[in-house]
Amino acid sequence: MKMRSILMVGSLVSVTLFPALAQADADWKRGRVYYRMVCTQCHTEKAGGAISPSVKSKAEWTAYFQADKHAKGKDAVKFYFSSKFRDSIKATNKAAAKFSDVPEADLAEDVKEFLQKGAKDGDAPARCS
Repeated sequence: MKMRSILMVGSLVSVTLFPALAQADADWKRGRVYYRMVCTQCHTEKAGGAISPSVKSKAEWTAYFQADKHAKGKDAVKFYFSSKFRDSIKATNKAAAKFSDVPEADLAEDVKEFLQKGAKDGDAPARCS
């Protein structure tokens, strides 16, 4: 009986803690630096203006990443986190150079976390600066 209680408590703890730990892996601060120094710079230079994270809700940012369409569907969002893209701009972009060794999937998750936090319905709606 005592063993069963211990197993139940262990199961409850793992069910409640492990999803939180998986979500905590993303580094929103690194995502913020990358977004502001890479995404914002590119949008300012090539698309006519920066895009604040607070222009979309958390659900809209999630849908954007799931659709994986950037520039009105001309290319994939994930390309902008790729080593190939970062290598192509690292001579002129400090963040691309600084994060050149970060795995693409990790960097994308970091930016997603920042955008969720900075979304108009996020914990801390953000503006580009």
